[in-house]
Amino acid sequence: MSICFINGKFSPTDQCGIPVTDLVIQRGVGVFDSVRLYDGKAFALTAHMKRLEKSARLARIDLDDGAAIEKITGVVREGAKRPDCPDGGNCIAKAYITGGDVNENGRFPKPRHFVIFESGGDTPPDEYKLGIALQPTGEGRPYPLAKSVNYLVGLIEGAGRDDIRECLYCPDGKITETLRSSFFIRREGRIITAPVGMVLDGVTRGIIVELARENGFDVEERCPDVSELAKADEAFLTSSWKEVVPVVRVGDAVIGDGKPGPAASRLRQLFKANIDKWLDK
Repeated sequence: MSICFINGKFSPTDQCGIPVTDLVIQRGVGVFDSVRLYDGKAFALTAHMKRLEKSARLARIDLDDGAAIEKITGVVREGAKRPDCPDGGNCIAKAYITGGDVNENGRFPKPRHFVIFESGGDTPPDEYKLGIALQPTGEGRPYPLAKSVNYLVGLIEGAGRDDIRECLYCPDGKITETLRSSFFIRREGRIITAPVGMVLDGVTRGIIVELARENGFDVEERCPDVSELAKADEAFLTSSWKEVVPVVRVGDAVIGDGKPGPAASRLRQLFKANIDKWLDK
């Protein structure tokens, strides 16, 4: 059972709700962030909350001088320790800030916020062992600097495809990111990923780039061309929930030899070995 903190208390999610007048429903005005919990400890909580704050400010949602972020941070910590936290505190906390009911010429001074704690749906072991497939789309993520609730374009692209994990945004022939994750290729010994500013500032992305450079990998931050997929030795994606997952196919293009590559495996090992550095104390 999932739980939610809203209106000052924790309740089962099926007992929670927001008014239909909220602009997150009326106009899709809202931002969120997802924090993975490991045994009741939040992963990279400060980084996720900073990104949530940035997203809200870019969306012109009022944060009451930062008090809202401080409160949400406390809720995540409290919820992670609760006995009714799903899966014994090994789950995901999703913090939302909505536009509320008031629109002042594109400013939203009366937001709502709530946090849902729910099972994240563990990445199947076969996805690490065999890799996954992505569906390319010529669309881009709407307003990629903010983590908004608008996922419609990406969800449509992958609809009805059981063999596709998620879509890969490729606007104007340039690869940026996937629906829910950061994307990397390895070509001629170099790891390539789109730069922050062109894509959402992925928390796990930043950690993986840091670990890669510390451990002898050459990392280049630029948007790969779609044509480079056929020449890539391997590809993988990163996110707080999936950690590091190899990608073996994009559309009809097989990546490398169609099997997970060594860089993805090594970087996931490094991530797991160093994860304590980023767990909330």
